[in-house]
Amino acid sequence: MIQDGQKVKVDFIGKLSNGAEFSNSYLVGEPFEFTMGDGTMLASFESVVRTMSVGDTVNVRIACEDAYGPYDESLIERVPATMFPNAQNLEVGKFIVIETPAESIRARLIRAEEGWLYFDRNHELAGEDLLFEITLVDVADSGN
Repeated sequence: MIQDGQKVKVDFIGKLSNGAEFSNSYLVGEPFEFTMGDGTMLASFESVVRTMSVGDTVNVRIACEDAYGPYDESLIERVPATMFPNAQNLEVGKFIVIETPAESIRARLIRAEEGWLYFDRNHELAGEDLLFEITLVDVADSGN
């Protein structure tokens, strides 16, 4: 079993339930490398990879609850456009990063009307079950 701290290389294709592809390491031209347990990948993705042997390919469905969570309507916020000096240049559908004293917030502008901007702070894959085809390409010892 693969342990935390080990570097793994995987090739994978990620799709939504409707078949739309959202990620494909093959298009990059090289396997995706990450350190097991460092939070780079979803814990549910890692739990599948932990049980694999080099050369194995598996198909797995990760429910939204184990991925980016259900879509949460309460994460849509209405903000006065006057809070953004260049509000007229913001594009509906695009993500922006809003800096606050406490944190950086990534949000997608979903609507702009009558002096208000509506931002959605849900992850873009929230509410989606994810389908992965994963091939384990390599595993390095944790000391490497």
